[in-house]
Amino acid sequence: MSKARLSQNAALVKRHDHDRYLTALLAPADRQEDLFALYAFNHEVARIAEVAREAALGHMRLQWWRETLQAADSGAPSAHPVAAALTGAVARHGLDRQCLARLLEGREQDLAGTPPADLMALADYAEATSGTLVVLALEVLGARTPDSAAAGRDVGVAWALTGLLRAVPFHARQRRLFLPRELCESEGVDIEDLFAMRTSAPLRRVAAAVAVFAADRLQSARARTSDVPGAAWPALASGILATRALGILERAGFDPFHPTVQRPDPSRAWRLAWARFRGRY
Repeated sequence: MSKARLSQNAALVKRHDHDRYLTALLAPADRQEDLFALYAFNHEVARIAEVAREAALGHMRLQWWRETLQAADSGAPSAHPVAAALTGAVARHGLDRQCLARLLEGREQDLAGTPPADLMALADYAEATSGTLVVLALEVLGARTPDSAAAGRDVGVAWALTGLLRAVPFHARQRRLFLPRELCESEGVDIEDLFAMRTSAPLRRVAAAVAVFAADRLQSARARTSDVPGAAWPALASGILATRALGILERAGFDPFHPTVQRPDPSRAWRLAWARFRGRY
């Protein structure tokens, strides 16, 4: 797909969620636009907490998405380009409304302004916001087996946790924390020090614990490889990128502020192509 021919949603995803853009290009041509619609929707709801001036406005925006999806079920079209494309994808593929609802519920937590209580709470947030997205992508691709969904949730959780670790500096500048509160307290993380963009041994220990949890979920997904149809591959391909990012983080001593952790990986497209050739995620 050349740059000149990109649809509005494809261009949005390429600009704001380049990793998922690359994975969508691995899908059959007749499924790509619906994946772009799904990923554009994810971007729209993920950024609500960043752009809403106050939590109440963010809640109103999430409610707008709920009502828009409900109206589409009744045949009411939307003028919003992302919403229109998403509702078309929902109708064409019978996307799970409960997954869409859970994704929106997960984004409510972004507006709370409080970190997850513990690692399990963080994993639940990751599954709600990212695991459900992978399951919906699997449905677009026609890969609706239980093993595909289980692998998708694992990959989605791992990808979200990896992204949150890499986003520690971004969130620190906003004085937001997505690391588990209980783990930060037990390791002795100085939150004000973190917000001042300074690394520490306690922070690196917390990052290591989250990274190990993410790696375990990736291993769980890989254990299902033989039971997952080939059609599922584009939805699960972010596991390749998560594995690479976790390796970079480990080599950086699990320091989220390390320059190599923050630097984009120029080999992403090559790694995805090679992994597809080998039939792995």
